[in-house]
Amino acid sequence: MNPVRIAIAGAAGRMGRMLLRLAAADPTLWLAAALERPEHPDLGQDVGVLAGVPMLGIALGSDVAAAVAVSDVLIDFTAPEATLAHLEAVASAGRAAVVGTTGFSAGQQHSVEQFAQRIACVQASNMSVGITLLTELVEQAVRQLGPAFDIELSEIHHRQKKDAPSGTALTLGRAAARGRGVDLEDVGLFGRKGLVGERTPTEIGVLALRGGDVVGDHTVFLLGPGERLELTHRAQSRDCFASGALRAATWVRKRPVGLYSMRDVLA
Repeated sequence: MNPVRIAIAGAAGRMGRMLLRLAAADPTLWLAAALERPEHPDLGQDVGVLAGVPMLGIALGSDVAAAVAVSDVLIDFTAPEATLAHLEAVASAGRAAVVGTTGFSAGQQHSVEQFAQRIACVQASNMSVGITLLTELVEQAVRQLGPAFDIELSEIHHRQKKDAPSGTALTLGRAAARGRGVDLEDVGLFGRKGLVGERTPTEIGVLALRGGDVVGDHTVFLLGPGERLELTHRAQSRDCFASGALRAATWVRKRPVGLYSMRDVLA
């Protein structure tokens, strides 16, 4: 089987460097290109140096169309505006994509879904296989425990994370809401302050914490009369995210047009 040719957008970032390192060591993958924004100071540098591995003979570039043209799948961990521009190039070239970017507005997410009518695209707020399983467990637990259990959710990330709550927290919150037969947008309470009154039976509380170099911790609390259940995932390194993204890239290469999740990849 021919290796999957991948291009990595955001290659000089923390996730990008991890993807470079793992892709270089995987014989089933072929690193075709690596991208950063046009003003990035590391443009032109060999990406092996960025990843802390031997030189790979691939310079960090900014030409998205050229990168997509020589690849089968674009893996994107950047920012919403950049991701949408990258997806346009992917759609024009008829390639596939893996999107790990978070922080999309409703309108931007709609644009992602429109692109997925032209390309095969895996989108996940968290590429970890553990989080994928946790999401299913949360929905199942909420459904089985019933309305007697309150739902609260907390997440902790490093001080440099720009969006809050995390995309993963929103994914878990939506899973909990599905288990209860409601929409998170209708019942979510994102932080509390002041004299807020008693907790309503239907609300799902979401709290975001930031500090240090925490890779990502998520806990869903199911609080009932006389007992509570805590479902927790702790990412100890970004390896789990990068490994999942590369697994998704291998999976999505020959899939039909559509928007897929990590649940689809694992299934």
